[in-house]
Amino acid sequence: QVSLVESGGGSVQAGGSLRLSCATSGYTYSRHCVAWFRQAPGKARERVGVISTGSAGTGYADSVKGRFTISQDNAKNTVYLQMNSLKPEDTAMYYCAAAAACYSAATLYNYWGQGTQVTVSS
Repeated sequence: QVSLVESGGGSVQAGGSLRLSCATSGYTYSRHCVAWFRQAPGKARERVGVISTGSAGTGYADSVKGRFTISQDNAKNTVYLQMNSLKPEDTAMYYCAAAAACYSAATLYNYWGQGTQVTVSS
């Protein structure tokens, strides 16, 4: 059974940092991409970054480039999202998702976590 479990969300002030974790199990980790998405109330789900777990290649949305970093621990089948210099506009529910390729569209991701809330106050 596939499982993705996010953790690490919380409330921080602008300029602060958080690290989210996505612990995965139940599928062939190294043959998938894991992406981080976020969704704020009334807005579309946005992919903020993705990692190809086999090659460790990463990609980021322009809105977070230079501030967010995706990494992984292959031994733990876990992907991380380090978020620095947080802004109020980063406030959203953050989800990790897995798919066989590093798609941009959320609809193409087969597996999803339950989400973790990130709130950034000014």
